[in-house]
Amino acid sequence: MGRTFKSVRMGSQEVAQRWLKASRALSKEDQIYGKRLAEMVKKHSSEAFYALDDPLEAAIFSVLIELLKDTDRKAVEKRDDVDL
Repeated sequence: MGRTFKSVRMGSQEVAQRWLKASRALSKEDQIYGKRLAEMVKKHSSEAFYALDDPLEAAIFSVLIELLKDTDRKAVEKRDDVDL
């Protein structure tokens, strides 16, 4: 019998599911953040599959990409508010 190896994409999806489950243990006001983190992981799991071998690294990479995008969006909004 051969061994079965999970892809990074499948592994990062499992990380997202575990994070989602773990977020249920958080306080009500923090649960939304746990859910958002899990959603962030799912957004880039396919792209991260090509470059990374570790599902956790792929999950963290996805979250960091989304956080940077949020930071950039807020900076643009702030700049637009100043221009008005």
